[in-house]
Amino acid sequence: MERTDPMTHLFPEPPVWKGRFCDLRPLCLSDWEDLAKLTQQTAVYRYLPTFLFEKRYEAREAILRLYGEGMKDSLILGIFQGNRFCGLAEAYGYRAENHKISVGYRLLREEWGKGMDTQAMQVMTHALLNTGGIECITASTMVENLASARVLQKNGFIQVSHAVGEDWGFAEPTLADKWIR
Repeated sequence: MERTDPMTHLFPEPPVWKGRFCDLRPLCLSDWEDLAKLTQQTAVYRYLPTFLFEKRYEAREAILRLYGEGMKDSLILGIFQGNRFCGLAEAYGYRAENHKISVGYRLLREEWGKGMDTQAMQVMTHALLNTGGIECITASTMVENLASARVLQKNGFIQVSHAVGEDWGFAEPTLADKWIR
């Protein structure tokens, strides 16, 4: 049976997007130790929703499911500098009728402060805007996540709402800022 979910329609095969300083590519099973390291870093996930795909399974299982089951809702690519794994970039919530998609990322703690987040977001937004059917990219950040807010600003995003209550899987609604490019 042919899959007709929006992300698979947009990306029949997970793409490889090359940038000047980093590349975004599908994870391979051999990346499982790097993914496990990322998902175990509590500081990385402090400002992120609780229900992210890579946190649902053990790392090897997550990679095995990522480009099948995982592609129903989102495209998750590894952020690499050469062969060095740095984190994950995600495009999710594609709405064909609105020509809109949302983005996010997470980096290994040791990659913070090196500009890798800004570079990865630049590669992803450029590639998405050059993908047929996408005209608008949105993002959400927890109000406290000032570092990610700066990354979005550097990549041309404009804050359109402040402290909006959203369901990020916590006991109480999460106050989030909304961004658009």
